[in-house]
Amino acid sequence: MTQVSLKTLVAGARAGLLVSFPTDTVPALAAVPEKAELIFAAKQRSQDKPLILMAASAKDLWPYVKGSEDEYKIWQQVVEKYWPGALTLVLPASDRVPKVMNPNDPTTIGIRVPKSAIAQTILKHTGPLASTSANFSGQPPLQTMAEIEAQFSKVLTLTTIECQDEVPGIGVPSTVAKWTGIGWQILRQGAVKLDLSTENQK
Repeated sequence: MTQVSLKTLVAGARAGLLVSFPTDTVPALAAVPEKAELIFAAKQRSQDKPLILMAASAKDLWPYVKGSEDEYKIWQQVVEKYWPGALTLVLPASDRVPKVMNPNDPTTIGIRVPKSAIAQTILKHTGPLASTSANFSGQPPLQTMAEIEAQFSKVLTLTTIECQDEVPGIGVPSTVAKWTGIGWQILRQGAVKLDLSTENQK
């Protein structure tokens, strides 16, 4: 039985264990950034598929990216419009990002703030976590804590009781938009429709 209370899950994450919890899209499989290799191993995920750094606020994520003053202004405008929400931004990574987050290209990092009360509560207590969908690589994302518990028996999942008031995730992964240096490129179309015609002209 790996279903645990919120407090135990937070303590486990901070101690370097793999955890899973609901988000506004699909449930996350997460660990502190320095232990990101646990996620790759559990999911049987290839090293060329980077993880996302998820946090409770944009303020928690800015130290992990680097850019010019003008770039920060552009990124900030997009963040204010779409976060918290189902949009992952792929930005140039700062030295704070552990290489294990994105082994094949440590120069970039995907960041996101989920629109989920329970995820935000957890992330406020753990700090930013390396995350991805909870499923074996190449298979559909699992949608419930019970499914995750069955497939990943060693992962700490949140008790069903603690999840019952949570608005269910939409079941669709986040949209992924990469900053090219001059504008945005959509790497994966997900729940959020980014208006590139306006965002790229700012």
